[in-house]
Amino acid sequence: MFTVSSIVVLGLIILVLVAFIKTIVIVPQKSAFIVERLGKYSATLEAGMHILIPFLDRIAYRHSLKEQAIDVMPQTCITRDNISVEIDGILYFQVIDPHKASYGIDNYIFASSQLAQTTMRSIIGKLELDKTFEERENINTKIVAAVDQASDPWGLKVTRYEVKNIQPPDSIKEAMEKQMRAEREKRALIAESEGVKQATINRAEGERAQAIFLSEGEKQRRINEAEGKASEILKVAQATAEGIRQISESIVAEGGRDAVNLRIAEQYIQEFGKLAKANNTMIIPTNLADLSGVIATATSVIASQSGEKP
Repeated sequence: MFTVSSIVVLGLIILVLVAFIKTIVIVPQKSAFIVERLGKYSATLEAGMHILIPFLDRIAYRHSLKEQAIDVMPQTCITRDNISVEIDGILYFQVIDPHKASYGIDNYIFASSQLAQTTMRSIIGKLELDKTFEERENINTKIVAAVDQASDPWGLKVTRYEVKNIQPPDSIKEAMEKQMRAEREKRALIAESEGVKQATINRAEGERAQAIFLSEGEKQRRINEAEGKASEILKVAQATAEGIRQISESIVAEGGRDAVNLRIAEQYIQEFGKLAKANNTMIIPTNLADLSGVIATATSVIASQSGEKP
């Protein structure tokens, strides 16, 4: 049986073991614990195992060093043109100094969220409604800069801010939808007119190109015809000259003059016969019987052209 003294000793041993176990602290990765000794800051415990002094040391604050995201509650903002819009967003930050985060402010999450809201109202108040949709990147940048500067004494680093929704009143939504419909119809009409304009230009250019090609073709056809006619005339002239030259050579050759006289006489008689057939009445030359005189006359002409005496 256990005596009273043995029970007390066993209780003390259990108490010491429990106290010793309680003094062992394991800090997870990307975390930091703030230790206070007798109510005063003592140390910042990083990831790993640490042993505290029983009854003197205690874990006062536990911080995550990971990047955190908090919702910034929707708030009503007044734009520069006096339009009420409801805007919400997400704020991203990271604890970089656990000591400042513990003693610099009571609740840095609430403070950061409120600061983001007030900065948002200030920025939106300087913009018109249409600009609030276009300037999201600018708004995010300004909020990050303002909150990061203000939260530096709190041991925080604000990494980014994203505007989630911008909700204008229903009446403004309807007006904006009408404006967008009108703008789309305007763009459609402009696009249609541009298409008609381009089609007209294309047709005009096509007709112009066709006219140019036709005129060039007509020009080339006339040039070809002119060159053909010129070539024809040249060929005829060359053939005529060659014929005359050969006749001239034949006349001056031996027996040529007699052949010419015979040819002239034959043609004279042939043409006179045609004249007699064509007319019932005709005038007969007085020297018709003098065929030798006609031949002599023609022969003298040929001789004068060839430079010889008859």
